[in-house]
Amino acid sequence: MNSNTKRSIAKALLDIGAVGFAPGAPVTFKSGIVSPVYVDNRTLIYHPDPWRRVVEGFASVIADIELEFDLIAGVAVGGVPHCSALAYVLKKPSVFIRKESKGHGKAQRIEGGAVAGKTVLLVEDLVTTSGSSLSAVAALREARAIVTDMVAIVSYGFAEARRAFKDAQVELHTLTDFDALLEEALQRGIFGKRDEAVLRAWFADPHNWDPASK
Repeated sequence: MNSNTKRSIAKALLDIGAVGFAPGAPVTFKSGIVSPVYVDNRTLIYHPDPWRRVVEGFASVIADIELEFDLIAGVAVGGVPHCSALAYVLKKPSVFIRKESKGHGKAQRIEGGAVAGKTVLLVEDLVTTSGSSLSAVAALREARAIVTDMVAIVSYGFAEARRAFKDAQVELHTLTDFDALLEEALQRGIFGKRDEAVLRAWFADPHNWDPASK
């Protein structure tokens, strides 16, 4: 992804308050990581222009690297609206993957249609440690789909996630990244150099970062 697109998407997320920096009041991720920064892309669907920029960004990435696929799959719940919008724009069928099978009905994780023998492009809103994303990959492969690529709005870029995607033989393509978000926020004066140092220290070792050391 080129630097202009990274910056454009970073601006869009900051414009709508989808990214928050709170070195003094960190949040805890589902993975247990304590973080001084959070990203909530679920607010995008409330803001048509930034959301359009994201969907067009996905389409641009797909065209630039000439990705070929039969259908698009969204990871519930965050990836589903972006998957649906992208599928509409590209005139592709789409499905979505539940975090776990339903406890009633057909008790299936994949909803929308058959995926067996199909090459599927996975869509996520955010990648942290990669757990939910690669669980969706496993569900698709168990259903005999072919999954080699995933697009996401943003990834924290954790080393463990990069290793996990490599081991799963899935290429991750993101519209923006942690550095672009930090640079844009710093330029806007959202935080200063001292807080930037705290944020970068966390990013370097998120599992062992101590909020008291800020």
